[in-house]
Amino acid sequence: MPLGWVRREPLVVQPPPTDAVPQAQLRAMMQGAAPRIMAILNATPDSFSDGGLFFAQQRLQLDRVIDRAAQLIAQGADLLDIGGESTRPGAATVAVEEELARVVPVIEALAARFEVPLSVDTSAPSVMRAAVAAGASLINDVRALTRPQALETAAELVREVGVFVCLMHSRGEPTTMDALAQYEAVVPQVQAELVQRVQAAQAVGIAARQIVLDPGFGFAKNTPQNYALLRGLPQLAALGFPLLVGLSRKRMIGEVLGVPPSARGLGSAILAALAVERGARIVRVHDVAETAQALRLVRALQHESD
Repeated sequence: MPLGWVRREPLVVQPPPTDAVPQAQLRAMMQGAAPRIMAILNATPDSFSDGGLFFAQQRLQLDRVIDRAAQLIAQGADLLDIGGESTRPGAATVAVEEELARVVPVIEALAARFEVPLSVDTSAPSVMRAAVAAGASLINDVRALTRPQALETAAELVREVGVFVCLMHSRGEPTTMDALAQYEAVVPQVQAELVQRVQAAQAVGIAARQIVLDPGFGFAKNTPQNYALLRGLPQLAALGFPLLVGLSRKRMIGEVLGVPPSARGLGSAILAALAVERGARIVRVHDVAETAQALRLVRALQHESD
């Protein structure tokens, strides 16, 4: 098996106890008005900004992941998002066995140590099931449950465990999405395509209260389209679903400021604050401490207490 992962007995998903702390926290976050920070933990060797941070000699180092998770939580992260497949433009597809080897041990280790909700960044039905069995409370799918059996698997996990599902807007695959950034009007078209995915999810029994939407900044969108989408975020918020946005260190910042991903922390925090002002509920970020400060200022401006 890759990365030293050992296959366990077939995973059986059991409903969590009604007082499960992470699940209760996540539901409160979705129902509340305060903005929340989702910290990125990419267990990948090739993600555009933080790929390879937790690898040594091509092996995943769990102690590094645990230390980083503790640091992110201390800085103000409300959720941790674990991914095992890079979805940056041009990224190659990862075999399901490899993705399982990357994310399942991480989720198990974090669920055993921290009482924060965990999200799995995946489009693969088998990874969704294994991640939820390991302790994930949110399925964060950049392909919006379009892969075969993804809708059915997510619906089953929602029904049995009460997980949340994030549907992100994109087009094509990482190798083709840049060529599909063709819109007559990006905001209404993204809105309409997200509504189609919501309808597909509801058709298989996923309740509206379990759905989160992500406009998909940087996915099949160029920089001017991304800023148009940010300006139009209130139109997407008006759909009534919690909005999750991922602007952190993306090309739309680099093309304006002329800086590499490692120098985009300030720009990321500014855009996160602007997104929250425009209706975002959750911001998915690399730079938690800076983002937490930015959101505290937003809340002060809105006269909200800590």
